[in-house]
Amino acid sequence: MISETLSEIYQLLYDAFGPQHWWPGETPFEIMAGAILTQNTNWANVEKAIANLKSAGYMTPEALHRIDLTQLAELIRPAGYFNIKAKRLKNFINWLFDDYSGELTNLEAIYTDQLREELLAIKGIGCETADSILLYALGRPVFVVDAYTARITLRHELIEPGADYEQLRELFESNLPEDVRFYNEYHALLVRAGKEFCRPKAKCHGCPLEELPHTLDIEYC
Repeated sequence: MISETLSEIYQLLYDAFGPQHWWPGETPFEIMAGAILTQNTNWANVEKAIANLKSAGYMTPEALHRIDLTQLAELIRPAGYFNIKAKRLKNFINWLFDDYSGELTNLEAIYTDQLREELLAIKGIGCETADSILLYALGRPVFVVDAYTARITLRHELIEPGADYEQLRELFESNLPEDVRFYNEYHALLVRAGKEFCRPKAKCHGCPLEELPHTLDIEYC
């Protein structure tokens, strides 16, 4: 029943919005950096920060490994919380060089579960960021969960209030085909629906999911 509902939600959103062409980024490494920089900000600000890194010649693992922390913070200033994010980006880069010689190709032989554990052990890398790196940059079949995902599944009574990140991820991964492109598109469609309709205060009229059973009185941040 849950699998059928999740499939129906996907189809309704896809029919309404079409393919979302996620995640923006010219290289896997750029996607990784973007996943870290997008924490607590919008993508437009991240694009400015990435543009700064590119124009300064620092959009490679080697360059970011060499760059001074203060200089890095200044370059990514548009992304907000730039001092914190500079440290997080450096933590990620240091892990990549300390454990994998700075080569993304060395990650290919690592099992997804192990790689996820290692990413989560990096200071400043949480579940959503780690899973975004795994799915969008490394092509691993991991479903990314965010506030939009939680809000929609809760209002459509697919999950209990108070469900944590791992319960939400399990909801999708255990009820949907294990497919990278499908997970990619589904997450992007949920974000689109969350931004346009399933806001903290629901705007159900015109939502592609309006006809499905849902709860109107839940305000989810």
